Amino acid sequence: MTETENNEITPGTPEFDQMVFKLTKDVNESTIPSLNYNGNQLQELQDGMFVMPAYIGEEFNLFFIVSQLVEDDWIMAFANATIENENEVTDLSEPMTTGKGLNLLGQQSPDDANKLLKYFNTLVDVNRGEWRLVE
Repeated sequence: MTETENNEITPGTPEFDQMVFKLTKDVNESTIPSLNYNGNQLQELQDGMFVMPAYIGEEFNLFFIVSQLVEDDWIMAFANATIENENEVTDLSEPMTTGKGLNLLGQQSPDDANKLLKYFNTLVDVNRGEWRLVE
């Protein structure tokens, strides 16, 4: 992403809903620990699809969905989950873009959205991922 695009597409805007976070390396046993967030680690839900909690609240929750969702690219997207018995994830919504998930979280908890954005920026800084605009 060029500097100009980065300045034009900012979190909280409708345009940011169209942003996805693309990983620069495949997800496998050796790369999973580098993606840990908030004390959590990706868990393989099914072959080639990994999940990890990003935010859990009483009325709203957000889970990372990591999979090859766009061609052969590994994408970090989000989904909402149905949680039963306080810790059992029983259903996930359809994946949503990374930007849309961050914008939704920003409406619920701006501090947590900022914390999550810092996580993604750290992954960019260590060459582990990059933001992409989906059309």
